Amino acid sequence: MASLRKEFLVAAPADKVWAVLADFGAVDKLAPGFVTECRLDGEGARNITFSNGSTARELLVDSDATSRRLVYAIVGGRLTHYNASAQVLSEPDGSGRFVWVVDFLPNEFAGYIDGQMELGAAAMRGALEKVA
Repeated sequence: MASLRKEFLVAAPADKVWAVLADFGAVDKLAPGFVTECRLDGEGARNITFSNGSTARELLVDSDATSRRLVYAIVGGRLTHYNASAQVLSEPDGSGRFVWVVDFLPNEFAGYIDGQMELGAAAMRGALEKVA
């Protein structure tokens, strides 16, 4: 199983960053430009359209405010397994550290997913810097 990790600092308090991440139905606000549309489907899932035109149905697995960690899975599509977590940690200076981990199969998608995560992380960093 392939596993990818993206991590970046945000010049905003961890609690404010978490408030944005925790809004599962507003990932288009978390990663504007990278995610162009997000619709909740009433079954604990969101349907997302990305800037490259691809779509995904993401099922909410867990949202833990105490650890500021959100877990979701992509269901359906070309991947046989996709599980991801995003967590916001507090840094000693009061800023937040965003940690995004994705585990998936088949491994052949690693290059594509890594590239998409780079674009997503850049979009998130830019949006989250504004919540300070």
